[in-house]
Amino acid sequence: MTDAFSSSSEAVLHRTVSVSITTGSHAGNLVQLYQIAETCHFISSNRFKKVALQFPDELLPDAVQVSAEIENETKAKTFILGDTSYGSCCVDEVAAEHVRADCIVHYGPSCLSPCRRLPLLYVFGKRPIDVQQCAAAFKQLYPDCQSHVIVLYDVTYSHAIGDLRMLLCDIYPSVVVALLKTDHSCIAELIQNSCVDTDHIDSQDDRVIFKFGRQFTVKAGQSVDNYSMFYIGQEGLTLTNFMMTWNHCAFSSFNPETHTGRVESVKINKALMKRYYAIEQAKDASVVGILVGTLGVANYLTIIEQLKDIVHKAGKKSYMFAMGKINVPKLANFLEIDVYVLVACPENSLLDSSEFYRPVVTPYELELACNKHREWTGEYVSDFRDLLPGGSSYVGFPEPDQSAIEEETTDVSLITGALRTCSTTSSEIINGTSESSSLVSRNQTLTMANTNTAASFLAGRSWQGLEPKLGQTPVVKAVEGRRGIAIAYEEEGVGNKDASTPLQKS
Repeated sequence: MTDAFSSSSEAVLHRTVSVSITTGSHAGNLVQLYQIAETCHFISSNRFKKVALQFPDELLPDAVQVSAEIENETKAKTFILGDTSYGSCCVDEVAAEHVRADCIVHYGPSCLSPCRRLPLLYVFGKRPIDVQQCAAAFKQLYPDCQSHVIVLYDVTYSHAIGDLRMLLCDIYPSVVVALLKTDHSCIAELIQNSCVDTDHIDSQDDRVIFKFGRQFTVKAGQSVDNYSMFYIGQEGLTLTNFMMTWNHCAFSSFNPETHTGRVESVKINKALMKRYYAIEQAKDASVVGILVGTLGVANYLTIIEQLKDIVHKAGKKSYMFAMGKINVPKLANFLEIDVYVLVACPENSLLDSSEFYRPVVTPYELELACNKHREWTGEYVSDFRDLLPGGSSYVGFPEPDQSAIEEETTDVSLITGALRTCSTTSSEIINGTSESSSLVSRNQTLTMANTNTAASFLAGRSWQGLEPKLGQTPVVKAVEGRRGIAIAYEEEGVGNKDASTPLQKS
């Protein structure tokens, strides 16, 4: 493993970007691959004048040609957005607002997280896929024609799902093909394939499931746990997110690049227990760092305020960090933080923090650590919007009880074995005084205690910075300082023959 706290400057010069999605650079291929005709219709019909085109790193080589094609057809001014502040799957509305764009066209893979600020068009592209081989792999994995299977897929293969559905649904009557759909409350559009019936519901009693930009129906009397999941795409964050969320379902997948299907053998129980270990670390933490991992996903400010309130009610201290893309050296600068919570889209929230100096948890995991009314049941929530009031997984924080002010709940840490106190009914929370002052009364006498956690951590460090020497330095008037540059101050040459001798010209 490379050094976690430094990186080689030469690595930037030798870094390469792999291009795997584009199939050619000819104008005809670009028009079809990037669906330029549909994009121009979206821009012209809405009379947009400034258009932001957001490309992931692997598609940037074609960005100039796509931009030129759109400008020629629509006469609109385009701006290419690259190197997004956070994950490329999220829409970078902040960068688009910097150029005062009227709308955004997002290219490539997407997490389909809802946005609120600007009109949006998703263009996923058309990655190649052999539909016949995909159907053959499905039949091999599910020989029983009565199997209950939900078909999920990466957004870049959505163009072929209509053909796949026609091949499977006549043979498998219980197969459900998920449809891509944006949140109704956001102003986003998808270029749907005409072969897919977007309003297909077999019965009025069927239950409609809408999650992660996918919509599918479950037959009456059934639940999602009664279905198997068939995923089309490569192994990555999207598949991991699906498997963690629907962890009671058996998963299989088909990789269009290798043309192979397989039963996913990832041990979800092991992954869940790893996340539960991070929850135990969050329970032991006294200082929580809230990492802002998105500025575009709807309601991110609401969940940040909710997390700050939960951390405060749990008797912990919170600090908020906005640092763009997360890496090990950035987080290692703040040693006083015991645990970080990452506010990001569902796919980027599941961050593997094994190389980090401190664990990084999700908002759901932090709620499990701080809210005693939320219990660990094996269910996993990666979308923070489900934790907000009105969400499908919202659990209110217990209100402080005036009669139980002096009572404290204690339990045993499963990591250190020490007793820890859950001070969710402290008088400071009820009276709201802990936020107004860092000094609280330790007893009924004049003794005072400093409750600033960061200050306490600093007091315990062996090195605390430059020595202030308060009261030991005499007070003097301002004097003239040194002049010149650090290599040779002007007064250093006085009386020094070597320093005052000018250089001789050769």
